[in-house]
Amino acid sequence: MAVRKEAYVMHQGRPKTRKRARQWLLGAGLLALAGGAQAQLEDFEALGNPAEAEKPFEGQAELGYNKISGNSHSESLRAAADMTWFDAPWSYNLKLGAKSASDEDETSAEEYFVQGRTRYNLSRANYLFGLARWDKDRFSGYDSQSTLIGGYGRQILEGPPHSLSVEVGPGVRHDEYTGDGSDDLALFYAGLDYGWQFSENSRFSQTLATESSRENIIGRSETALIVSMNDALALKLSYEADFNDNPPPGASSQTDTTTGVSLVYHL
Repeated sequence: MAVRKEAYVMHQGRPKTRKRARQWLLGAGLLALAGGAQAQLEDFEALGNPAEAEKPFEGQAELGYNKISGNSHSESLRAAADMTWFDAPWSYNLKLGAKSASDEDETSAEEYFVQGRTRYNLSRANYLFGLARWDKDRFSGYDSQSTLIGGYGRQILEGPPHSLSVEVGPGVRHDEYTGDGSDDLALFYAGLDYGWQFSENSRFSQTLATESSRENIIGRSETALIVSMNDALALKLSYEADFNDNPPPGASSQTDTTTGVSLVYHL
């Protein structure tokens, strides 16, 4: 989720020199495994619980870049910012992101993303949420998609070490198709956000989200491992899958998968 107590705890103590060396070695290994992959933008993260917040503001900036030259030429770039404000019983989140990739000097990916979220606690575990998102993905078959969703959420596990939130609710989406045409759709939204703080400096997360409308079913999944290197920096290795069972004619495929690595700076 955008901000969690366990994510904050992960950066409390400064690790010892030997432990930090092991973390940097792990980070280098993850970078090597990532190879020529690019990171993708995240569409679902349950908003942090204001009842658990220890600071009025939490934020992070994320940057990933990769370049391959020689027998092949490719490069990718991902940049994102994630900011959350707490004012119990409310919390508010703003997320911005952009990514691009090219292969042999031909653009293979280009996306821009803006998302706002709000959460109102009915109790410590039960809450209402609102979500507004604008997404422009050059190769999805859509010129842009604008989505507005509201509904009910429940935080089943608070953690650490385990946290789990689920959300359901109705929404509407405005689709602008590449070339010409548009559509307005009613949809049903469901999402799940799981986190496991399995050591002082390492965290696993799994997010799932789906939007079901008369036109299609869109599903998104991100699996991530986040390793803290010091109080401010962390390394993130992620695998993301996006699925559309009935994409527009201009789409490259029904399913896109992305493996990526990026550096996260905690504000």
